[in-house]
Amino acid sequence: MNNKNYYVHPSALVDSIHIGADTKIWAFAHVLKGAVIGKNCNICDHVFIEQGVKLGDNVTVKCGIYIWDGVTVEDDVFLGPNVVFTNDLMPRSKMYKTAEKTLIKKGASIGANSTILGGVTIGEYAMSGIGSVITRDVKSYALVFGNPVKQKGWIDELGNKLEKLDDKTWISPKTSIKYTETADGLQKNN
Repeated sequence: MNNKNYYVHPSALVDSIHIGADTKIWAFAHVLKGAVIGKNCNICDHVFIEQGVKLGDNVTVKCGIYIWDGVTVEDDVFLGPNVVFTNDLMPRSKMYKTAEKTLIKKGASIGANSTILGGVTIGEYAMSGIGSVITRDVKSYALVFGNPVKQKGWIDELGNKLEKLDDKTWISPKTSIKYTETADGLQKNN
């Protein structure tokens, strides 16, 4: 990376050299040295990104989000306004421990004001509703919301709710694409 083919607002502080091409970092954002941000990302106002964070390509980080060490966000993820990440399950002042590893997989969308407990994995193309409290792993393509979250259905890559065909098969009424249910969530049929 380090190509300087990205935009940084004059009021942002960007200490990292690992910023992908066509990424935009807006006002009052702070990106610490060592953070890695992919190509074509949109980092909105008042965002803080700590040194151990990795963001993939095409990630949108809306306003008011602090992303702490140990968080990895894969490609094409949407983080709604004021999403809260945690990375310490037993926080104490001035007692620094290794950060919990949190993974947001490709294509997931996290609703505004959702809180994510450190150490969870959110599966590919999963979606959480606004104000969700995510305290355990979320399966791929799952639609979850509530406090704590409960699965309320399955969705496709575009966020359309899926319909059940049989015990293990789901279909998108909008695209006619079929998915098979597995232990980790849904898998798109080829």
